[in-house]
Amino acid sequence: MEAMSELLSVTTLIKVGAVTVITVVLSILAEVVSPRFAGILTGFPLGAAITLFFMGVEIDPGFAAGSALHTAAGVAATLAFGYSYYRASVPAARLKRRFLHVVLACLAGLAGYFAMAAILSTLTLSLRMALVVPALSIVVFTWLVRNIEDVRIDKRVRMSPKLLVVRSLFAAGTIVLIISTARVVGPTWAGLFSAFPNIMLPLMVIIQLTYSPEYVYVIVKHVPQGLGSVVIYAITVNLCYPLYGVYAGTALAYGAATLYLAATQLGKNLLARTWRGAEQ
Repeated sequence: MEAMSELLSVTTLIKVGAVTVITVVLSILAEVVSPRFAGILTGFPLGAAITLFFMGVEIDPGFAAGSALHTAAGVAATLAFGYSYYRASVPAARLKRRFLHVVLACLAGLAGYFAMAAILSTLTLSLRMALVVPALSIVVFTWLVRNIEDVRIDKRVRMSPKLLVVRSLFAAGTIVLIISTARVVGPTWAGLFSAFPNIMLPLMVIIQLTYSPEYVYVIVKHVPQGLGSVVIYAITVNLCYPLYGVYAGTALAYGAATLYLAATQLGKNLLARTWRGAEQ
């Protein structure tokens, strides 16, 4: 019992540490590179991968594999979070009170997430459905946010140790609760919780509290470009965890997700160059 308690303590620290580091790094990338770049990386399977990995280690590989189909479909709930946050944030900006503005946007985003997750929880998902639902969601969401203007952060705040600590403490507040609920909610909701925006949410709040909402909107606009890789990751987990185990399955899933993201970005850049060449 003592060894098990120690194991759980260590894994909890790993979860918190991993998500905290990822979120803080993404917030810095949004400042140094661009919110667009951070948005694409936010859609990469970071939080979902951590959640599914520890489900497989702490509970059972089969449990994680079953949950993974709902993680893929849960991309629709993540997009509902982003769009609801964005739609509520635009009128809330008139309040001129930054903290209240962020709170209202977060509440709207969470309401959108759980409303979509509740709908998804009623579905009996096949492998085909787990691909079709998020694919359609990504297409619809991309169209809805197509007019958001891409902007860069020109005047960055000074990155002090205090600011890093504040960002780290805030980012660490979500992942433990999400994974802890997996034991009691069953594979359907556990899978949907795996798609919870546990990195996207604190990242958006950090950027909005530090700067202004327009930079958050850019992140929201480009998250769908990365979320397709979450679908590929989750489907690979579903297929590979039962056959190869958690560690090899995770490596294969990350390989597939990385290839997908690289191929889609290269394809998009090639199309853009071809289009520009045709116009000249």
